[in-house]
Amino acid sequence: MRSYRQNCPIALGLDVLGDRWTLLILRELVGGPRRYGDIRAELPGIATNLLAERLRELTDAGLVTRTELPPPVARTVLELSAAGWRDVVPILSAVARFGLRDWDTAAPGAVSPSSGFLAGVLLAFDPEAARDLHLNVAVDVDGRRFEFAVTAAGLAPSDGPAAVTVTGRAADLIAVRTASSATKAARALRAVTFTGPADEVEQVKRAFRLSPATAVA
Repeated sequence: MRSYRQNCPIALGLDVLGDRWTLLILRELVGGPRRYGDIRAELPGIATNLLAERLRELTDAGLVTRTELPPPVARTVLELSAAGWRDVVPILSAVARFGLRDWDTAAPGAVSPSSGFLAGVLLAFDPEAARDLHLNVAVDVDGRRFEFAVTAAGLAPSDGPAAVTVTGRAADLIAVRTASSATKAARALRAVTFTGPADEVEQVKRAFRLSPATAVA
């Protein structure tokens, strides 16, 4: 791993996260375990040996964990550790917010399960609204499931079955955040469904600004 060799918080952070592809690899691990092949498929420009090297570095840094699933699955999956959720997800969110200003949602490939989850759900997380929560959430976007826990300390790896499931198309979730008016955002939000106990659904809506009054930033 290359180092800036500077005793500065920014330089030290970049020693771990600043290499090319690192943040995009971490992006692919937000929302639950992924196979190596799943990550590789979403990063077509990365060399296989470089991906393996980056994953090894992130594992050594304590941000990614590797788990061997038993038969009949018998495969290796990678996921964000608790430290990864705590320390990396806020960084990904901040970088994504910065990138929103140049994001062309009409361009080919812009609308995907990952972008729907990130833009429609993750970027809207309000820690203050979630300070009394502790529940598992699943978000189903165009056939891909993202799972995590909401806790008083922030977002964390899922530790059990989902109490609330959010289901929607990536296009609708993105439109909830990028619509030009509250009316259009509310229209997109009506296509998103919520499953779970009514009080917990309302808590999740507040925590991720998924109600008509709070949807558009």
